[in-house]
Amino acid sequence: MHPFRDRRFPILLALGFSAGVPLPLVAGGVLRQWFTESGLSLTDIGLTALIGLAYSLKFLWSPALDTVAPPFLSRLGRRRGWLLLIQPFLLLAILATGFSNPATGPFGTAMLAALVAFLSASQDIVVDAHRIEILEERDQGYGLACYVWGYRLALLASGGGTLWLVSALGWGGAYAYAAALMLVGVVATLASREAPTKAAAPLPWGERLRLSVVQPFADFMRRPHWLAILLFVALFKLGEALAGVMTTPFYRSLGFSRDEVAAVGTVFGLFATLGGALAGGYVVARLGTARALVITGLGQMLSNLMYVALASAGYDLPMLWLQVGIENFTDGLADAAFVTYLSGLTSRAFTATQYALLSSLAAVPLRTLGASSGALAEAMGWPGFFLMTTAAALPAMGIMLFLLWRLPPAEPAPLAEPAG
Repeated sequence: MHPFRDRRFPILLALGFSAGVPLPLVAGGVLRQWFTESGLSLTDIGLTALIGLAYSLKFLWSPALDTVAPPFLSRLGRRRGWLLLIQPFLLLAILATGFSNPATGPFGTAMLAALVAFLSASQDIVVDAHRIEILEERDQGYGLACYVWGYRLALLASGGGTLWLVSALGWGGAYAYAAALMLVGVVATLASREAPTKAAAPLPWGERLRLSVVQPFADFMRRPHWLAILLFVALFKLGEALAGVMTTPFYRSLGFSRDEVAAVGTVFGLFATLGGALAGGYVVARLGTARALVITGLGQMLSNLMYVALASAGYDLPMLWLQVGIENFTDGLADAAFVTYLSGLTSRAFTATQYALLSSLAAVPLRTLGASSGALAEAMGWPGFFLMTTAAALPAMGIMLFLLWRLPPAEPAPLAEPAG
């Protein structure tokens, strides 16, 4: 059957869209734009990085969603039942967040945003399991591509779209629009079909946690230089994370409007990242993983200096386009090399689980340390702060060079030069 005639693929596109909707609203630029316009301090805005911890720690309760039947909706199947339980509450939580008021009650808004993040991370767990179960092995790659494209489309609709609608609808109306986008996921879940259940009973929660977390991590700790690898994974994105939390209040302090931030920072920035990721795959194939990691890591670090240049230029739209383009493109380049190197470090016995676990754990220090970015920006001023975020990448670069020396990656054959 042609993929476009298989209903599972458009359903996965829609479920990917549903998974991507909440992220900008609670752990991205939309919430920080709202907090900035509400007059909150940089320190308070920096603390919003903690809201996204649910996405990093979701492996802790994912075994429970695998083993516990969804209340009231178990007749629909384990995956569809949980999705149809989570999605309406997620819609309502987004709606409630939009009708809170961070100017008078920032803690209440933050708590509602944290609830959205928890429900969103829970939806991600179930969607990932559903995606894997409804597809045969040969279709997994195409199914994942549909999911990723749906997710990316949601980042545009929920990120840029919500910011653009604030002027016409207010924050409450704009969040109501974003909440309505979740109906795409509800319809997709209703249209989906549960995968045939396996005869074997599901493992107890504790056993699943042991198999999905403890065993892969214990195996990883038997590898040489495992602690250096963990430090590298945790610190590689530190400079980017510190700077990223503060981009919205930084742009606002320079006089850029909400619509300008939506157009350049959100929409153009996303396409620049995708372009960088595509180019990164070519760079890895051309130069090899080790050299690509060094070059792209250096580019990612130095691109933070564009914030310093923008701070000096002030309100300058061409400079904003240049800063966003360079910053996001180099991040996409570095991501491609980083993922390639990290994938090569995982044990073949635990490839998927180790990679997922390392990726989740890597984000924990970024979100916790990222919460201090507002206090640092207030204390140092914008130029000093962004110079510090550039220097924050140096420890990871040093560890990376050590690892490339002691654990050189297996290199693919270089691309052949075209005849001519």
